[in-house]
Amino acid sequence: MTRRVLQLLVGLLLFGAGCALMVQAGIGLDPWTVLAEGISRQTGIGIGWVTNLLGFLVLLLWIPLRQRPGVGTVANIALVGTGMQLTLGVLPHPSGWVYQAAMFAAGLVAVGVASGLYIGARFGPGPRDGLMTGLNERLGWPIWACRLAVEATVLAAGWLLGGTVGIGTVLFALLIGPLVHTTLPWFDTRRRTVADADIMPQRAV
Repeated sequence: MTRRVLQLLVGLLLFGAGCALMVQAGIGLDPWTVLAEGISRQTGIGIGWVTNLLGFLVLLLWIPLRQRPGVGTVANIALVGTGMQLTLGVLPHPSGWVYQAAMFAAGLVAVGVASGLYIGARFGPGPRDGLMTGLNERLGWPIWACRLAVEATVLAAGWLLGGTVGIGTVLFALLIGPLVHTTLPWFDTRRRTVADADIMPQRAV
């Protein structure tokens, strides 16, 4: 349990730090961060705090969808945006395309590893993932259709508010899936527990 909790906390804070790197790179963001950046630019509230607020508002949508949050859901709302805001406070501004690309790549890899960490801890989905599964259960739409509809709407709204859409947005969409697919087996505590259970009797013999 201690290992799982630490894995969850490190994963969520690293996720926020990775998002901060991509924000600072300035070449494009994932749809939800585009929305957070757009709201931040319109209101003057830090993008990390906006991310936390959006997570809370999305969680409220779980109520009519009859989804139940887990510990990881609540921690996600509290820590991802906080990690993002704190990291942005110390990051330098990249000068030139090469530095922007390198910063974005580092952020994308960090988000991929962080996703494997916090998903692998098995403490419940993040608020946005729970929204997708809730829509799937209530409406009967396939998960991909729910995700496409929600994220296209979020991306358009964020872009209209001034969020950054660019090559980074496309790269994130193409690469985050394979990255998480790679990293999740490294940190999946459920698989590790099953493996330990299979090994223990052999050791006893």
